[in-house]
Amino acid sequence: MGTSSSLERLRDTNRRSITTLLAAEGPMSRADLVRGTGLSRTTVSSLVGDLITSGHVVETADRGRPHKGGSGRPPLLVALSTPGGGVAGVDIGHRHVRVAVADRVGAVLAEEAADLDVDEDGAAALDRAARMVRHALRGAGLGVGDLHAVGMCVPAPLDRRSASIRTGILPGWRELSPADELHRRLGIPVFADNDANLGALAELGQGAARGATDLVYVKVASGLGAGIVLGGRLHRGASGIAGELGHVQVDEAGQVCRCGNRGCLETLVSAPRLLALLRPAYDEPLSVERILALDGAGDAGVRRVLSDAGRAIGRALADLCNNLNPEVVVVGGSLGGSTSLTDGVRAAVDRYAQPETAAALRVVPGALGDRAELVGAVSLAIARVSV
Repeated sequence: MGTSSSLERLRDTNRRSITTLLAAEGPMSRADLVRGTGLSRTTVSSLVGDLITSGHVVETADRGRPHKGGSGRPPLLVALSTPGGGVAGVDIGHRHVRVAVADRVGAVLAEEAADLDVDEDGAAALDRAARMVRHALRGAGLGVGDLHAVGMCVPAPLDRRSASIRTGILPGWRELSPADELHRRLGIPVFADNDANLGALAELGQGAARGATDLVYVKVASGLGAGIVLGGRLHRGASGIAGELGHVQVDEAGQVCRCGNRGCLETLVSAPRLLALLRPAYDEPLSVERILALDGAGDAGVRRVLSDAGRAIGRALADLCNNLNPEVVVVGGSLGGSTSLTDGVRAAVDRYAQPETAAALRVVPGALGDRAELVGAVSLAIARVSV
């Protein structure tokens, strides 16, 4: 009985891998699905057959090109079916709530955002998110009854056993189960994950890491976190807190971090910390957008601070890369567009990682910017409703 249920869970996971890839890439041949998921040809053929039978996937009349320009007959493509209704993605950050309503293949129909300090009052933030989902549905010409699933990201690790937030990073959310709470407000199935994990999924499916199977996504914003993908699948760890790069201790006598520990990397490189370092040297209000503009214009002070931050992040990443040997590190979040920061990460990885590890690794800025987490939340909803 146990073996049978384990095999079925594995098939469910593999089906989600296929539907997630089809949602991101559009119609694909079975051979492309083999390459994109890392599954065997036999497994892909069997799972695609299941998905066609269940109506989740259809075989298209269009044909693709033979792989690598071969001269054989072009293969038939398969695609997600396009049933009615839609899904929603909810991106909750420390200072914002963003919502998107999309169709079942990921095309965004309506979107809205609000600035909000969510850390101290989880219930109020979830109330606001539920109102925004309903409003976006009206903008998309849909009702709550047309909504099949909601994907949500939160800026804190979720305990895999209880689906709740158990750390002090979000003090007003302690012991809350975000998915259960939003489900109670909307009456729709809600699936939650942390922001770095969903950013990793988005960049893997639609962004800078397309085609990779092993990657680390680093979100540098009001906090610092990492999403890890191994073998094309998210690695969450035993209790769901894998990737907490920002809480690597780098100074035993350093500042107290919001997690409760002292001297965490996040206390040195988060956006608020970098803004505080730069403000005394500038006679103008500084924001993340402004320091990115100054970085792009070649401002020496901004470039030095961002480069130093990148090197500090890269030093911690080098140890992680030595253990995981990823193909790519994607630098995302509100500061992910900084060339100086990304170059600093690259320099430190080159300096501190094993030479072969560093040589096999690309360090690139994210392609989706601060939309990565919202795109990932939509993709999560699609993947959950498509199996």
